[in-house]
Amino acid sequence: MSIATLKDLYIDQLQDIYSADKQSLEATKKLRECATSETLKDALDAGTDGIKQGIEKVRGIIKTHDADPTDEFCKGMEGLVKEAHAHAIDADNIKDEDVRDASIIAQYQRMTHYGIAGYGTAASFARRLGLEDDAKILRDCLENTYGGDRTMTDIASGEVNRQAMA
Repeated sequence: MSIATLKDLYIDQLQDIYSADKQSLEATKKLRECATSETLKDALDAGTDGIKQGIEKVRGIIKTHDADPTDEFCKGMEGLVKEAHAHAIDADNIKDEDVRDASIIAQYQRMTHYGIAGYGTAASFARRLGLEDDAKILRDCLENTYGGDRTMTDIASGEVNRQAMA
């Protein structure tokens, strides 16, 4: 797709978010399988649900603009997913379960921060383009993503990092 206008860039960014969310969904499921803390597992389950909702919302927005959600592949998230595999999912060098849980949180938050950047940018573009309905949906997705990030920070600060120190 040629990008000549802010609207073109907006659609491209939505497609990037869609691809990123699809990739992070699969990685989050795998992170959950590796987690040992029940609190962390519950948060990753909630994260999975939130990502699924984001995928559907972004897909719906893209469709209203007569575009294909799958026209973009997010290489940024591809790299973050590879990091999640290397530093948590497939990290055979991490022997302590609590340390692995801490690493799971770190990897999840890296993916989440990519989502925060994407949703924030797209919401800003939507507002500038006068697409207030889109902007509201994207702001909701942004707030949900911030919420997931804050939850992980709370889990790390309150439980997981302390146990990893033991």
